Amino acid sequence: MSVIPILWRNMKWRFHNAFTIVITILQPMLWLILYSAVAGQSMKGVGIENYTAFILPGLFVLVTFSSCSSGGIMNYLMKTDGSFYRVLIAPISRASIVLGQILEAVCCTFLEIGIMLFVSLLFSVKIASGFTGFLLIVLIVFLMAFFMAGLTYSISLILPNEVVYETALNAIILPVFFLSTALFPADALTGGLKIAVNLNPFTHVINALRSLVLQNRIEIKTILGVSVMLLVMGCISFLWALHRLHRETNL
Repeated sequence: MSVIPILWRNMKWRFHNAFTIVITILQPMLWLILYSAVAGQSMKGVGIENYTAFILPGLFVLVTFSSCSSGGIMNYLMKTDGSFYRVLIAPISRASIVLGQILEAVCCTFLEIGIMLFVSLLFSVKIASGFTGFLLIVLIVFLMAFFMAGLTYSISLILPNEVVYETALNAIILPVFFLSTALFPADALTGGLKIAVNLNPFTHVINALRSLVLQNRIEIKTILGVSVMLLVMGCISFLWALHRLHRETNL
């Protein structure tokens, strides 16, 4: 299957450029270690006993966006050394090229989230929903990473260089992160801010992940709804990435 060589090629690039893993996980780790320790003291007054466990699902979203966005940087670097175009002229289907790069970003996401989960154990974070909840977290993270990897891959095929690409992604990631329930509960929000937070699809992703981390009861309807939403978004992003790659081939 031609997806495997593309996936392996991209994974070798990743480990030869391991600084991309360090850079993408650095900011979420600082949030996990420093911000949770400082803000956690003030959150006990509103009923949040373990603030690290509370913000961990939001940091899953942040680290997923960061690790997937580095896949777009890979495209620019490969264009510079010519390997991007050598792959295009190889007898490999365009769908395999896109899928191979998306799956590499998914693998990188799981690596970084695994590191975060290990560190969070030092802050007494436990998955209250048990092993079944853990498997559901894996499913949601996979679907989320698949969507984000397809999205960032598509954007990297549209924008002219790394500087514009990173600027555009920062303009997307920061509003998505802060206009969600990543750092605070939405119960006290009112007006337009509450509407904006509720319209953010990642608010619902974070809430679903948070319920699996904090609650021993699995909310099947919530998990199913979020999974279906991410599945649809992932299919759209994959088709968009495939379309952009076909456009790149025809230029």
